[in-house]
Amino acid sequence: MAIGPVQLIVLGFTHPDFHGEVIAELERLRASDAIRVIDALAVYKDAKGEIEVEHLSNLTTDEAVELGSKVGALVGLGIEGEEGLEAGAALGAAAAEDGIEVFDEEQAWDVVEEIPNDSAAALLLIEHHWAVPLRDAIARAGGFRLADAFISPLDLVGIGLVTAAEAAELDRIERSAAASS
Repeated sequence: MAIGPVQLIVLGFTHPDFHGEVIAELERLRASDAIRVIDALAVYKDAKGEIEVEHLSNLTTDEAVELGSKVGALVGLGIEGEEGLEAGAALGAAAAEDGIEVFDEEQAWDVVEEIPNDSAAALLLIEHHWAVPLRDAIARAGGFRLADAFISPLDLVGIGLVTAAEAAELDRIERSAAASS
């Protein structure tokens, strides 16, 4: 299993009205082999302040074990050199047999403190599997990533990818969700 670029995305939801659409879309992207959710933590606080926390990952058990093995091998290599590589791989694989949870309960409580009642937050650790061949081609050409960022819809107007009206509508959608909190 080649590991693609990994991204952490933190999302906020005001007055969430979940119908399973986000999880369905993540599963669709997984089925198309575009992304994999390594770990996700969703924290919901209802209008009375009651809290619900849920973990999600769409790695198969074999993928979790393989990823755990690779991460463990890298950690072992960094600590003990060649001798730590094999031990780290074995420990990482064993630790991932029940799935990978990058986000722990302590992080859940940190998120809970930051969100108001009747809202939710989600932390998604996503592997961009679609980018593996591109990343490898860039590396073979001697290239490397200098920076990355999401671009605002309004900035897309300046480079001609969307019209001002389309950008204004995209921006309105993003801002109305944030403002209603």
